[in-house]
Amino acid sequence: MTTLTDADALDGLRDALGLLKDREQVAERLLVSSAKHSFDPDKELDWDAPFEEGKWFWPPELVSLYDTPLWRRMSEEQRILLSQHEAAALASLGIWFELILMQLLVRHIYDKAATSAHVRYALTEIEDECRHSKMFARLIARGDAPWYPVSRAHLNLGRLFKTISTTPGSFTATLLGEEVLDWMQRLTFPDERVQPLIRGVTRIHVVEEARHVRYAREELRRQMLTAPKWSQEFTRVTSGEFARIFSVAFVNPEVYTNVGLDKREAMAQVKASGHRREVMQTGAKRLTDFLDDIGVLRGAGRRLWRSSGLLA
Repeated sequence: MTTLTDADALDGLRDALGLLKDREQVAERLLVSSAKHSFDPDKELDWDAPFEEGKWFWPPELVSLYDTPLWRRMSEEQRILLSQHEAAALASLGIWFELILMQLLVRHIYDKAATSAHVRYALTEIEDECRHSKMFARLIARGDAPWYPVSRAHLNLGRLFKTISTTPGSFTATLLGEEVLDWMQRLTFPDERVQPLIRGVTRIHVVEEARHVRYAREELRRQMLTAPKWSQEFTRVTSGEFARIFSVAFVNPEVYTNVGLDKREAMAQVKASGHRREVMQTGAKRLTDFLDDIGVLRGAGRRLWRSSGLLA
């Protein structure tokens, strides 16, 4: 695959968002930020503090059934219990996604100069993601809700995607997994209705993921300008399909059964919920605007993104 050199960036290579930044300078800044603002969740968070009675595990407006007929029939206690199970399901999804991301990052740097800042930052990000996955696992184990693995079909699709993904496809998927959850977590960590441990976990994740998003966005811009046309088109289609998979996997249907609800009724009401559709599209809008600007949302890929429900 063609790669952009420092000379290319300085020579005026640009996209719809403007001049591309020097890859090494971006990585150096991110390394400095990582040194100043990285966290050890085992030490930063009070894992032994009891959960506070009456507090949510996820903001109610972000719970999948919010403002549906079923939600209006549920007791406050059952709503809070659903928020706990959905928080565990999202943490489980996050672990699955970050395991994929770490493998994609290793693939990306496999044939690049190990002494470059670009590679050193990728390794730093992998360190972050290891801590995040352990943090999410500990959060699940701390509560009364179970681990919610993705379906066998999605597990195998993830394995296939890791194998066939192009470099720009990998970074598009990275941003999809990071930015929608990031938007939700930015609403969660300052929300005093939410359990302090959940707020602490989301605060750490938001601070560290901001660097990951910057790294992925800058590299994806570069790849969409320099990758072969077949790779760009393949990226458009595979990213659209990944968006469809992600939107389905976002809430594990077993959470409804585990809080005493009829799974089929709950899933039907979530699918019909205008509020839920707005939440998902709002959470994805910053990303879809960016992808549209750099040429990812075109043709069949755009139609797949629309069918995912993440693009209005």
